[in-house]
Amino acid sequence: MDFVTIDFETANSSRASACSVGVVEIRGGEITAERSWLINPEQHFDPMNISIHRITPSMVQDAPTFGELWPELLPYLDNKHVVAHNAAFDMSVLRHSLDAASAGYPAFQYYCTYLLSKKILNELPSHRLNNLAAYYGIELNHHDALEDARAAALLLVKLLEHKQQPTPAELASALGYKPGTLYTGGYTPFSASKATKSGGSWKKKTYSRSIQS
Repeated sequence: MDFVTIDFETANSSRASACSVGVVEIRGGEITAERSWLINPEQHFDPMNISIHRITPSMVQDAPTFGELWPELLPYLDNKHVVAHNAAFDMSVLRHSLDAASAGYPAFQYYCTYLLSKKILNELPSHRLNNLAAYYGIELNHHDALEDARAAALLLVKLLEHKQQPTPAELASALGYKPGTLYTGGYTPFSASKATKSGGSWKKKTYSRSIQS
């Protein structure tokens, strides 16, 4: 049961405006490392975003840019099993931040605790991280990047125990999902294991770096 969780906060609606990131490493089902950083997005802050995560421009004025931080963050992700709650958002922030920094993509598989929890706990009315944390009794200061990454890590441990699966990959497979991937030049999303049927043929969704959205 080894994996890394990640959570980003952004300064505005741009996916390239990361202003904070938290990572938590799980080994053998236990937290073994956790780190968080403020990031200078070199962009404006929307008041709505500030009201959510309480990070202000003055707090990041001396923080590294994403490009400056990346060499320190990379070892936590490269060739790991990476997990996020609503991974579509966090992986998009990562990709757009790497693109803006003209940095190469790391290689890893990733998983989404939001989608996994919807399958396992389908009786719950909401699968937002704060609601799932409350359901499992996980302490959470929501929208703090490290707190969210830690809650996602503990949530996945609970989901693995619930389905008696030893790894994120085996849990995803048991629930009919295939891991998302990030690789040099592109990515594939965390998604249903069968390809989408379109126009009478089966097509696999893949995305090259040039058409990311």
